[in-house]
Amino acid sequence: MPLLNTIYSWLMIKRHYQIELFKKYPFDVQQETLLKLIKRAKDTEWGKQYDYKLIGNIDDFQKRVPLQDYDTIKGYVKRLRDGEKNLLWPGEIKWFAKSSGTTSDKSKFIPVSKEALEDCHFRGGKDILAIYTENFPDSKMFSGKTLGLGGTHQINNFSNDSYYGDLSAILIQNTPFWAEFIRTPDHSIALMDEWEEKIELMAKATIREKVTSVAGIPSWTLVLIKRILEITGKDNLLEVWPELELFVHGGVNFGPYKDQFYKLIPSDKMNYMETYNASEGFFAIQDDLAIDDMLLLLDVGIFYEFIPVEDVNKENPMVCTLEDVEPGKNYAIVITTNGGLWRYLIGDTVVFTSKFPYKIKVSGRTKHYINTFGEELIIDNAEKAIQLATEKTNSQVLEYTAGPVYMSYEKKGSHQWLIEFQKHPENLDYFAEVLDNALKSINSDYESKRYKNITLDFPEVRAVKNGTFYKWLKNIGKLGGQHKVPRLANHREFIEQILEIENQLT
Repeated sequence: MPLLNTIYSWLMIKRHYQIELFKKYPFDVQQETLLKLIKRAKDTEWGKQYDYKLIGNIDDFQKRVPLQDYDTIKGYVKRLRDGEKNLLWPGEIKWFAKSSGTTSDKSKFIPVSKEALEDCHFRGGKDILAIYTENFPDSKMFSGKTLGLGGTHQINNFSNDSYYGDLSAILIQNTPFWAEFIRTPDHSIALMDEWEEKIELMAKATIREKVTSVAGIPSWTLVLIKRILEITGKDNLLEVWPELELFVHGGVNFGPYKDQFYKLIPSDKMNYMETYNASEGFFAIQDDLAIDDMLLLLDVGIFYEFIPVEDVNKENPMVCTLEDVEPGKNYAIVITTNGGLWRYLIGDTVVFTSKFPYKIKVSGRTKHYINTFGEELIIDNAEKAIQLATEKTNSQVLEYTAGPVYMSYEKKGSHQWLIEFQKHPENLDYFAEVLDNALKSINSDYESKRYKNITLDFPEVRAVKNGTFYKWLKNIGKLGGQHKVPRLANHREFIEQILEIENQLT
């Protein structure tokens, strides 16, 4: 281990310098990144189609290459999965990260090139260590192991040389051999398909290890922690892993879960670090643990553009580079990557909290919202309102989702919230009142539609039985891994499915 720690220290110092460089020269680094990507892809089918040899700057690139989403590139993805080469990116693509689908496809399969693995995803993972150890130079994290709550992988039927699975599983499958010395559990458990059996085996295998850090989505990590405590009979996780010091989380807002983590890991020395890591790339890391925003990574083979949310559905939307963004404004993120995604809308929205350095918060999804009555409710609004309601009512929320209740001849429209509580509020009506008032204070469109109940009636908040969301996710084949409960939907499909599941529970 001492030799390993020395190597880590050298790598961390080198990376600190590189991070400071892109913070100081963000525009230069981003332009250099784009031109390198264009040069690498100029002889691909895509590069020839859009005359990449003639592109010399950002303006040329934006004029020649149209905006993309999954539906516009899925034909290329199918060909790549069938074994064709040099389509979107030079060489062969062997790995595809499976993520939630579009309106026309159950799943998306995002190409993951060798460069995307090494220069983006793995570098992002190393950056977590670099930034954390810079903040905590006396950390003992390397004296133990990291527990990674990964997904599953399976062979793609289209080609024996083409594989797909959750991004986390792809990363586990491709990590170098030495990484096995510092992570747990081993591959045989980490890559299991059957989620419930996997949780059981992970709990039993890891309680014997010296775990100093944990990485995963908060909701699924809680499931594992609770099972570990059931097996060991311990009251909190520090009785199992006394030297635990870091939880690296992402995928969902940590706010609704933090009180549960504080209770299960009762230590003021425990640290929580947010990351923004998607199938399409590793984008940002929380570099100041006292502030809940994240540093945008500018030198990981990704060129960023941003569309104001109100322009997303326009035929010719305004597209900004880093130079043009405004703090506090909501943007849809557009990426060009070393995985062969070109001006690709990933569906996430972000808000800049600062420039120089560029820091962001994930504010939601372009398609996960409620706007049935012109209220334009986004996930960021919902997360803040839920957090305030739990604080005011001394309650804890495990999972939730919300959708519209459509107007009828007899009644006005409203929102319906299905919430599974870890700790119920004493008065659910008061919880709903606080939630409603919080949304009014956060979102002026919601406030105007709620004015005197003229357009939008008081929200219906329903506490569902424990286990409802887990059973729903299991029924739709989305247990574990990177699967998350959709917080908002502009339809009632999820609401109706969940209510049906709850009716089946005793």
